Amino acid sequence: MFKRKQVISVLSTAALLCSLSVGSAFAFNDLSPEQQGPITSLTERGIISGMDAQHFVPQGNISYAQGIQLLVKAFDLSLAAIDFVKAPVASDFFTKVPNNAWYAEAFITAQLNGLTIPKDVDPNSTLTREQFADLLIHALESKGDFPMVKMMVLFADSDQIAPEMSGSAQRMVLYRIITLGEDHKFYPKKALTRGEASVWVYNALKLLDTKTEQPPIQQDVSFTVEKVNQDVSKVILSRGQKPTTGYGIKVDGIQFTEDGQAIISYTLTNPAPGSMNGEMITEPKAEAYIPAKYKPVIAQTVSTQASPQSLPPAQPAAK
Repeated sequence: MFKRKQVISVLSTAALLCSLSVGSAFAFNDLSPEQQGPITSLTERGIISGMDAQHFVPQGNISYAQGIQLLVKAFDLSLAAIDFVKAPVASDFFTKVPNNAWYAEAFITAQLNGLTIPKDVDPNSTLTREQFADLLIHALESKGDFPMVKMMVLFADSDQIAPEMSGSAQRMVLYRIITLGEDHKFYPKKALTRGEASVWVYNALKLLDTKTEQPPIQQDVSFTVEKVNQDVSKVILSRGQKPTTGYGIKVDGIQFTEDGQAIISYTLTNPAPGSMNGEMITEPKAEAYIPAKYKPVIAQTVSTQASPQSLPPAQPAAK
């Protein structure tokens, strides 16, 4: 069984976001009103720390090592459930992470908990916003599935987001971990700051904390694809059998993506309280036509009688 090594030395750079014990006596005077609550909360929980008792330095940048350590600590990632024939070391997975580095264990733990970390990652490099977003989403989703409103987020700078990180950037908005500004940009290549990382983690932990309070997702929409001709396919959305005529489904629009997907958004309508509807088994359906070369994906955008927690996830086409 792999046993956690005790960190016996901490470099000043390592202490930026990974202090092991921080008290509520810290009252940082360099935080914005939006940062005050989240950073104070994470500080009191011992997840982050400041440069000193008065200064958090929210505009300071974070290294890859500090970001990994932060996520492992915040989401309580561990290797407790894994048995090893041989205790893993950092060099088993990475070419530039020394086995005796203060952050080596965090890298191993993150890797084995599903976080996507390049084999040749430089631990001392500065994390970008898109890199941390991708790591954060993987850390969050290692804890289970989370409901969200399924829709396509159109970033004004989407062409600058690495394709393999685009999905994580989308979910950062859909999970409401971040809110886009008026320019609708994500700034993926911009260096991540301590303040941004802290607020993102705080918002993700709020989502995690409320997970047990959310009702299970009810997935009742499916679809089939029929070939119209060589160039066109018909996508038929169905809600399955319903007990009355008061249920409906309507296609709102189609978004075509660069990676060959056709995102078909739809609206569900349910019987209004007290309304008169025919009591007969029905199967509400809707149709959409797309170029045959595109892969259909369905995503609910608006539900007249459903909360965001009950919205179903997008469904890719069956292979």
